[in-house]
This record gives sequence, C-alpha cells and structure tokens, in this order.
Amino acid sequence: MHRVGSSGNTSNSVRPRKEKRLTYVLSDADDTKHCAGINCLAVLKSPVPDGNDCLFTGSRDGTLKRWTISDNNATFSTTFESHIDWVNDVVLAGGNTLVSCSSDTTVKTWNSLSNGTCTRTLRQHSDYVTCLAAAERNGNIVASGGLGGEVFIWDVEAALSPVTKSNDSTEDDCSNGINGAGNSQPTTSLRTVGSSNSISLHTTQSQGYVPITAKGHKESVYALAMNDTGSLLVSGGTEKVVRVWDPRNGSKTMKLKGHTDNIRTLLLDSTGRLCLSGSSDSMIRLWDLGQQRCVHSYAVHTDSVWALASTPTFSHVYSGGRDLSLYLTDLATRESILLCTKEHPILQLSLHDDSIWAATTDSSVHRWPAEVHNPQKAFQRGGSFLAGNLSFSRARASLEGSTPVPVYREPSLSISGTRGIVQHEILNNRRHVLTKDTVGSVKLWEITRGVVIEDYGEVSFEKKKEELFEMVSIPAWFTVDTRLGSLSIHLDTPQCFSAEMYSADLNIVGKPEDDKINLARETLKGLLAHWLSKRRNRFGTKALANGDVPTGKENTSRSITLSKVEVDGNSENDSLVYPPFEFSAVSSPSIITEGSQGGPWRKKITDLDGTEDEKDFPWWVLDCVLNNRLPPRENTKCSFYLQPLEGSATQMLTQGKLSAPRILRVHKVVNYVVEKMVLDQPLDIVNPEGTKTSGLPGGQIQHTSSGGDASFRSGLKPWQKLKPSIEILCNNQVLSPEMSLATVRTYIWKKSDDLVLNYRIKPGR
Repeated sequence: MHRVGSSGNTSNSVRPRKEKRLTYVLSDADDTKHCAGINCLAVLKSPVPDGNDCLFTGSRDGTLKRWTISDNNATFSTTFESHIDWVNDVVLAGGNTLVSCSSDTTVKTWNSLSNGTCTRTLRQHSDYVTCLAAAERNGNIVASGGLGGEVFIWDVEAALSPVTKSNDSTEDDCSNGINGAGNSQPTTSLRTVGSSNSISLHTTQSQGYVPITAKGHKESVYALAMNDTGSLLVSGGTEKVVRVWDPRNGSKTMKLKGHTDNIRTLLLDSTGRLCLSGSSDSMIRLWDLGQQRCVHSYAVHTDSVWALASTPTFSHVYSGGRDLSLYLTDLATRESILLCTKEHPILQLSLHDDSIWAATTDSSVHRWPAEVHNPQKAFQRGGSFLAGNLSFSRARASLEGSTPVPVYREPSLSISGTRGIVQHEILNNRRHVLTKDTVGSVKLWEITRGVVIEDYGEVSFEKKKEELFEMVSIPAWFTVDTRLGSLSIHLDTPQCFSAEMYSADLNIVGKPEDDKINLARETLKGLLAHWLSKRRNRFGTKALANGDVPTGKENTSRSITLSKVEVDGNSENDSLVYPPFEFSAVSSPSIITEGSQGGPWRKKITDLDGTEDEKDFPWWVLDCVLNNRLPPRENTKCSFYLQPLEGSATQMLTQGKLSAPRILRVHKVVNYVVEKMVLDQPLDIVNPEGTKTSGLPGGQIQHTSSGGDASFRSGLKPWQKLKPSIEILCNNQVLSPEMSLATVRTYIWKKSDDLVLNYRIKPGR
C-alpha cells in the first residue's frame, strides 16, 4: 500500500488547505468497466437453485461494481460510487449488506442488491483502511484494519441503526454526508483509539454506536481473518507477527512469530483452530492456534504472497502474489502445482463453485478452473513439485531453470476492463492535457469539456508533447493526478480563478471578442449545469440569483472573507453554459468534494438532484456559480515600460510605468502607440499607473466599442489600418501581434523586473 496523497482527500493532506477542494474525474471509456487495478472480490451466491450469482469487484478507480454471473457470461449490473480513493477490500455481511473499505479512511456499507445505494459511512479510522474480515455464520460482525494500526470490530446491524439526537446542538453537529447513489446517508465518526492506545473524541457525532477496538498494533495492519462464528480474529501487518484476538471484547489472546517480512494475507478455518498466513518473505505458513505454533511452512512462490483462498475442508490452499502466479498446494503432502500465470501480480482470490476468481493490478478480472471440490484432479495433470520449507528454495529452483508449466493457459471467463492512464502532461494553453495509458496509447484531452479531442494511438509521448508545445503563458489554475486510473482535475480557491481568456480566443459566438472569460468559473458552471437545472425546478429562479451563500453557522466566520470577494461584472449572472465548457452527459464526470458537514463524497454530475447545498459543496463553489462572485485574485495585471527603441527616430510617448491585464495582446499595445502618435486623444486601452480613467481605477483595461477598438472588433486590426506602421520589440526581438503580455514576459523578457517594451516604425516604411 503506497503512501500517496489521495484524490480529493482533504483530511489527510500533508499541508492542510485553507478551503475545501473540488475535484472532477474524467472518463472517455465505458463506464460499465473498471479503469484501474482490481483490489478485491466478493461472491454472492443466489438463494435459489437456478438463480444467477453475483460478483462484486472493488477497484483502484474508487468504485465497486456488481456483475451477474451465468455459466459462461458476466453481465454488468451496477456501479457503487461513493469512495473517493482506492477501494481496498470488500466483504458480504448479514445477507445483502456489502461492506467496503478504502484509502479515503472510511468503511462504507451498501445494499448489495440495490442500484448502488450507500447506507452508511463509518469514519473511525485515522489512515488508509486496508482490509476487512467477516464472520460467515454471524453476518453482523465485520472487522476493519488499516495503516493507522487500528483494528475495529463492528456490529453492522447496530452501526446501521438510526442515531438518536438529544438536542439542537447535536442536530447541528451531526454528520449527514452525501453518498454516491444520490441519497443523504448518515455518517458515524466516534471514538478513535490509535496505536498509542490514546483516545481522541471526534466532534461530528456526540452519540451513536461505538465499535470494539482491538488495541495492540503499533504499526500498519494489512491482513485480517475471522472464523465462521466471529469468536476469533487474526491480524497481521508490518510487525511481521500474527496477532490473535477475541473480537467479542477486543482482547489479545496470543502473538505468533515466524515470518521475516510483512504479513499480507490471512485465512482461518471454520473452527478457528488452523490459520494460514502469506508474507512478503514469499512464504506460506500454517499455524495451529491450539498449540500456538507454526506447524508447516511452504516455499511455493518466488516473491511476496498477497492472496490466499482455501478449499472448504481446509485441505488445500490457492495462493497468488507478486510473482504473477496462482498455485494450488496440498497442505498435508506439500505437493504444489502451478495453475496459471499472467502478466500482472495477483491481489486477491475468491472461490466460486469449482472455479476461482483472481483480482490483479490490471483492470480486468479472470475466472480460472480450480477443481475446488476435487483438487486432486488438478494434480493428475502432472507438473507438480514438492514445496520446500525455506524461502530461498523456490528462488534457487527458479534460477536453475526448473520453472513449472502452468496447468491452464487461458481463463474460463474474463471481465475486461479499460486501459487506465499512467502518465500525463498539462499543456501550456492550460486547457489541454496529454495522457498515455497502460498500453502506450496517447490522447489529448480538453479538460474544460471533459472530452478526448485527439487519439494519436501508440506514439511517443515525449515527441507528441514537443509537437504540441505552444509559446503561451497562462496561470496554472488547476492540478491533475491519475491515481484513480483516470484524469482527476483539482480546483483550489483562489488559485483556480487566476486564468482568463478573451471570448474570441475561445470562439464563443455572440459575445464581444474582448470580453474576458474566467476559465474556472465557466468550468464550474458546466460541471453544475445539471444541478442548476434541478435546483431551478425545485426552488425556482430565485434560487439561482443573489443567493445568500454560505448560510447558517458559516456566516459569522466567513463574513470577512465575503466582504472581500469580487463580483464578476463582465459575465451575466445566469446559468448559460458556453460551448467550450459543455460536459458530455453520455460519459459524464464525477465530482469529489466536501461541504461543511458529512465529509468528502463522490457522485456523477448527472446524479446531482438539486438539493445539495453548503453542507455538501464548498462555499466558494456555490458563491461563484449562484452569486457570480469570485475571490480576490493576484497577479492578474502586468506592469511594463513602453519606450522608443534606442536609435530609432520615434519620440517618447509616455512617461512612467503602464499596467494592463496579463492577457492583453501585443496588437493592443501597437494600437495604443499608433493612436498616441497619430491622434490627439489616444484610445483608453492602456493607462499610465496613477492616472484616472472615467469610471475605472487607474491602470486597468477599458473595453469600449468606440474608435480603434471598434475597428479591431470588426476584424480589421487598427495597427493594420493606421499609419505609421508600428512594431513592438522586447530584448531586441520583434513580437508577434498575437502574443500576450504574460507570454512576452515568460518567454522573451525572462526577468523578474518590470517588463520593458520598445516600439519603432517598421523598417522600410
């Protein structure tokens, strides 16, 4: 489990952000398929003899999916979307209750047969939750463990019971988070007992169910297992020991030593007497808990053992891991056989009738023949070997060339995934992102619409990046990661509001060419267009204009902040979405964000129902979309000096420093010089700092429809029409009229000092 910052997870950031983030996750692929590795599996058998079974898969893309399984077919059924980071484990408890855990530090419960309804979010862990265990015959009992060294034992039925609220303050503080299925679901966040055994009280819930805590782990927990009745729990992790607990009260009963590296997977037999463990030391060990010792060790793998599954009688074990191989081992005779080997490490195994499902770091999942009911059939095919009892024995055999031949070459059934993104580059125009997927296919994304605009196929990523280079300078208004196998675009205030473009550059029809478009504001409008429509239908148009955001208790603490916001007067206060910011409804992105209550959540933008408010969204997002207000922005202006080129015959036109928006084009500066030289009254385009322009503070751009500016809007640039013909230089380099001041400063000037521009009459004129 890598310690990588999770997408949208604001609670565990190394540097806490002042305001909550909004992330949107893009996908151009089939939404019915996973786009990242499969971490976990669970099989739900049909209660009727001829009914179809269900397979649940949990992925590094942050979602779970349900598949209906028939003899030779797997059909997609439902996506369970609410986790905001990798789904690490999943178990079935209490009949139709699905329980999942994630790197977002939560445990979630779901109605397994629903259309993806999350019924509860349990926020007890302080770090990534890595593993779960359930009692097969006591369906209410589930244990969870994670990187924080915490192990909790949950009574699922009690945890799902409604919480009684005693007074108004409890009502206000209660967490009612938004979950991926579109329903408001209760959130539990109670006492946390860490590895130091100290107790800290979360303030989000003053009353409710408290799980049992198994205290004792000082380091990360990677594996859990429980016997059928829920009377015995085993755990393992980076401490290299197997700990045994009584889950009924969380007390320690014994500690078993023998492994020399992290314990990654555990199994208990139905009685709780025998335990199997798999470790990063490549060994499988069989423990007799009654004798409190290791009775056998099996050197089957050449690398870390990450997954175990046993036959119902606990006579044979299936094992997989980092060496890409799936083995079957007879625990009594030590005879082993290689069932199959593929291209990806095996992360988890799940038996299904006479077959076995294998989850790997690939986005596809495969079912292999396993002879579960009569495993000796597999050995009759030949090719078996005797498992040694020393970890180096298999590695030595492998080096000597005695690699076994797999029994099966191809799986009996496969559920294909899509190719995840593994590399990305944000292009200089700050609207396009170049990506490469797991097979080397390179694509170009337009992130303000969430679509792929070019699919280049399997080409060199570096060469394509060089080909697409543009000499433009636009502020970094978003960040990107591909941790979930897809593009996650992160927006943080106030940085996200730093980028603007002219409407002409975005090809927006029917809008004045010189109108400035704030990229983040229009992107938020596009993302929340469905939500705005639903909100209008529920509350009328008043809900979309001049709304008081934030409301309630947030007002007092944010009154100072709100007094400083700027109202964007250049854009209409409406929900009109311009074409460059229209997101597809077919392959719609998901939003990951957090409001004032309930913790982070994830949901498709098309699943928003209009009831979400400041409890669910960051206040700055609603203030932007509903009230047209943007926070104060820095560095939107560029200061510069405008001087005649040394040695030229042109006169000095202005004294002192000028100021203009960073996005101002060089042809506007040419315009200014021409008008200053030819006319008595220059255009109000660039003003000397400290002077006053009617209706505007000094140093700002004034977009008017008179004089030379009108000529520019008609398509004929004033500097082409007026004489003399002027060109602008920087560092003795003639500038393209279409360059912005920001681009000139970044690529031509290349200094921290104020920009110096020179002008001259074009040679030969």
